[in-house]
Amino acid sequence: MPSPRILDAIGNTPLVELRHLVPAGCARVVAKLESANPTGSMKDRMARAMIERAAAEGRLSPGGTVVEYTAGTTGISLALVCAALGYRAHFVYSDAFSEEKRYTMRAYGATITDVASDDRKITEQLIKRMISTSKEISRRPGHWWCDQLNNPDGESGYHRLGEEIWQQAGQRVDALVHVVSTAHSIHGTARALRRRNPDLRVVAVEPAESAVLSGKPSGSHKIEGIGIGFTPPLWKPNEVDDILTVTTEEAKHMARRLAREEAIFAGSSTGANVIAAIRVAERLGPRSTVATIVVDSGLRYVSTDVFRA
Repeated sequence: MPSPRILDAIGNTPLVELRHLVPAGCARVVAKLESANPTGSMKDRMARAMIERAAAEGRLSPGGTVVEYTAGTTGISLALVCAALGYRAHFVYSDAFSEEKRYTMRAYGATITDVASDDRKITEQLIKRMISTSKEISRRPGHWWCDQLNNPDGESGYHRLGEEIWQQAGQRVDALVHVVSTAHSIHGTARALRRRNPDLRVVAVEPAESAVLSGKPSGSHKIEGIGIGFTPPLWKPNEVDDILTVTTEEAKHMARRLAREEAIFAGSSTGANVIAAIRVAERLGPRSTVATIVVDSGLRYVSTDVFRA
């Protein structure tokens, strides 16, 4: 029997219960350790789905170049899939995001084009400059623009994630709490869970400094990988029951607490997830189960101020 490919290692990540951070009398909070994927991120699921679909439909030619704008996490996952399947990769990145992610993309063979930020702040203007730059690059012969924000194939990569959570949680999930970037992961995971529990509550999480989904002005923040400063094109508000906001400092502080008190090493977007999940758990009470996601590994942020305090 042939050995599995590296892409077959994507998924089937562990689910763990938070034992120390959740106050007494709250719902059970379980977290999917997506840091156990090959690149240490949930985005491996989305990257594989988008590239395999594009290749199957002839939009991505054999040996072609995948072009994308990225805060790094999606880029690393796309670079993994490109290396595994024989494609080239060219990503648009910025100094607003960690150097670890830049070096990791390069390690997988990706070419990087940089767009400078304003004092490392994540803003709508920065994201839109990155998008337009990647679109220009994609016009070159043999290049395919992934365009994750407008690519509906990304959501399908997360259907299996929802099914895994359901089975590992003992077939009991009352609420899903998750941060929003492209919106693929919250919608794809929720869709699978709602097939199992039609009464599932879905709670989105965004940066308080740029709470556009909550109807507030676009602003700058430093929670990498979420809060793009404008409503994602594939956002489906009718599929979400509530939206919670978390500040950058709250998210960073919780990331540090996660490492020290739960031995879960993750970034600030995961910190935001856990803060919001605990808030929901307090509302629902001890007979319920709240699921959230450990988005990626803290190893990507050791050079940032997340772990310097």
